[in-house]
Amino acid sequence: MKRILLMVFRNILLVPYMWCRLCYHASHTEKYTEEEQYKLLKFIVLRANKGGNVRIEPHGTENIPEDSGFMFFPNHQGLYDVLAVLEACPKPFSVVAKKEIQNIQFLKQVFACMKAYMLDRENVRQAMQVILDVSNEVKNGRNYLIFAEGTRSKNGNRIGEFKGGSFKAATKAKCPIVPIALIDSFRPFDTNTISKVTVQVHFLEPLYYGDYKNMKTTEIASIVHDRIQDTIDKNEKN
Repeated sequence: MKRILLMVFRNILLVPYMWCRLCYHASHTEKYTEEEQYKLLKFIVLRANKGGNVRIEPHGTENIPEDSGFMFFPNHQGLYDVLAVLEACPKPFSVVAKKEIQNIQFLKQVFACMKAYMLDRENVRQAMQVILDVSNEVKNGRNYLIFAEGTRSKNGNRIGEFKGGSFKAATKAKCPIVPIALIDSFRPFDTNTISKVTVQVHFLEPLYYGDYKNMKTTEIASIVHDRIQDTIDKNEKN
């Protein structure tokens, strides 16, 4: 909370205008292209990060496929994760997030601009429909991000189990799977400090359909999990 207040305070002259723009864009998504929405979100996040003493350190952006229609699978550390990837990633993407966070102000508007899907994990029918819808959108050239852990880890840079079901949309779309290793992404919003923090965002080499077509989703989950944890272990700064 302290860092969010710092972000607001250091951008106090800009906040009313940008908040109104964000809310308008969120309520009138039909008026804007995905690129226009993404440009606005990146601008807001960049200003917020600068004001909040947060530095994003991107790595491996050359691993992001040139052609859209892929899916990101990062580890999940906290509420800040999507904002970290948003600054680091040059290409627009959307998100599949749990419905429990759909009413958190600011994130609510960001997800609306991204035309994100809110997943009800207790409603199997709704969850299956989300998988089908995301799969079809990826086939048509949209990019998505899913947290395969299902919920944020509370162990810092140690990640939890990746659920095989999270990869069903990717396997149905036969799309590239891009693992993302987030390091220290829990620090901006999930620690009670305003000291300077660097969040590392590592885009790892994709798994293409030919790499995983004969695998079970649990096997894919295990490979992605291990690649991410290995990257964290090699790059974490104690």
